[in-house]
Amino acid sequence: MNKNIKKVLAVMLCISVALVFAACGGKGSGNEKKNITFADVGWDSIKINNAMAGLVAENVFGYTWQETPGSTPISHEALIKGEVDVHIEEWTNNIENYAKDLKAGKFTELGVNYDDNHQGFYIPKYVADKYPDLKTVKDLAKHPELFPDPDDKSKGIIYGGVTGWGITEIMKKKVKAYGLDKYYNYFESGSDSVLSGAMTSAWDKKKPIVAYYWEPTWLLGKYDFVLLKDKKYNEADYQKGLCECPAVKVTVAVSNDFAKSNPDFCDFLKKFSVKTAYLNEALAHMNDTKDNEKETAKWMLTKAHPELIDKWLDKDQAAKFKDALK
Repeated sequence: MNKNIKKVLAVMLCISVALVFAACGGKGSGNEKKNITFADVGWDSIKINNAMAGLVAENVFGYTWQETPGSTPISHEALIKGEVDVHIEEWTNNIENYAKDLKAGKFTELGVNYDDNHQGFYIPKYVADKYPDLKTVKDLAKHPELFPDPDDKSKGIIYGGVTGWGITEIMKKKVKAYGLDKYYNYFESGSDSVLSGAMTSAWDKKKPIVAYYWEPTWLLGKYDFVLLKDKKYNEADYQKGLCECPAVKVTVAVSNDFAKSNPDFCDFLKKFSVKTAYLNEALAHMNDTKDNEKETAKWMLTKAHPELIDKWLDKDQAAKFKDALK
């Protein structure tokens, strides 16, 4: 065989071997996914979280990203199948097989996004300030006259959750278990808009109201409501309405394939966490300004809480992000 041909073949062989090793390599390898699919389960807080992580993906790691809509159980299954790369708000208590699937290694949990979210009966701060003896759910028995039912002058009214929600029944049990049904009628709201409308209307008129609500939400970011205290949570008492509602551990999870192919981005996601109070603030901002979630995410990371970037990224990455968004 001609020597020149042998040299050409040898060079080609070396190039081929190098390409194979590059394709099978680790960080920054050819397997790295450049377009990230985030789960979108419908509520605004996950859209804002996705948008914040998406800004980092674009401006630090050079990725593009998109969202795939689905319900809580469907999005979890999509994560397991690899149809979704990142689920930034896995509400663990609302996914029946979460712990079982995690133990079986069907997906990768990277960390806790937030677990300081609350729910229960709230009263406006101006009511709490005026009536310092109204601190707990049981204390409602002292002041039914503050919350008159417009359709029944003999009793007060407690606004419960939305009809059909499991928590609505739990809070109904609480009213009865604490003997509050002697003093109050329990009103089930037909929708969140009915419930939030009653709360905002009362606030605007500076009238007393007691109502079930939850976090993170724009309403509790915009208005200063106080959560009434209750007995410390335990599962048995909770099902009977005899204690506080539990905070839910909301985790950041990725598909197993994504965890392997994008380790650098996953290192960032391991540090990704946002306080519920910050999300309340972001949701209130979005509600007031009518900004979309991407505009709100930029506001959060450049104006409201730029310290999050320093928490999530190393010094060089943070500088790159800040330069890109100047």
